Amino acid sequence: MENTEQIRDSGGWLKRYTHASTSCHCDMTFSVFLPPQAESQEVPALYYLSGLTCTDDNVRSKAGAQRYAAEHGIALVMPDTSPRGDDVADDPDRYDLGKGAGFYVNATEAPWASHYQMYDYVTGELPALVESTQPVIKGVKSITGHSMGGHGALICAIKEKNSYRSVSAFSPICNPVNCGWGEGCLGSYIGADKNTWRQWDACELLRDGNACPPMLVDQGDADNFLADQLNTPELIKISEQKGLDANIRMQKDYDHSYYFIASFIGEHIAFHAKHLHR
Repeated sequence: MENTEQIRDSGGWLKRYTHASTSCHCDMTFSVFLPPQAESQEVPALYYLSGLTCTDDNVRSKAGAQRYAAEHGIALVMPDTSPRGDDVADDPDRYDLGKGAGFYVNATEAPWASHYQMYDYVTGELPALVESTQPVIKGVKSITGHSMGGHGALICAIKEKNSYRSVSAFSPICNPVNCGWGEGCLGSYIGADKNTWRQWDACELLRDGNACPPMLVDQGDADNFLADQLNTPELIKISEQKGLDANIRMQKDYDHSYYFIASFIGEHIAFHAKHLHR
């Protein structure tokens, strides 16, 4: 693992690493923010999964999350959104498939399967690497994300039972089996059988009776993807039907951008801090 960047930030350190991934079979990049408390003790970790077309750089440069993480004594772990490299499959004519669009699933179809194992990377390889090299408390973690990353955060929290103490999301793709982004990515990565897609869909996993840790979701009502891609009302309906510990908030006049995320990231980190420090 190579430390390629180290920046003083909010009393702590913002670091970037590259490493050879055994899950994705390529070099992967991720960023870590260590709060000032990490200089004298191990701290819990919050994983942030970014959205379509993003890298680890979007959240660390646009969300303003580090100052809140410093206040609450939480490390932020920010992975990339897909495998990268010259030999990694891509569709250069599409922004919503291939590099920058890993969708946090384990691909089973060619040419994607050899590298696009983002679920295993995010839930297994990356936490093991972080916990063995950084001053974080082993096994004490929560997860959040935006858009495609919100989808990723939800499915990770649901599928990895008892692994995450809490989950939150900004504008998540809630029901990908029923939207264009989900159909395009799941159909390519997983294959044509829609029954197999359900294991990568938060609403379908909850509908099937899977548990979920405490959840916070923020969705802007001026988000231009809300009606066609995100399916937030379906998540609200299922959460109410199942009696989940879920707070799903519609935020008036907010869109899909990082201005929206920056407006509420402090509340999300405080939400996770309550569960991470319990």
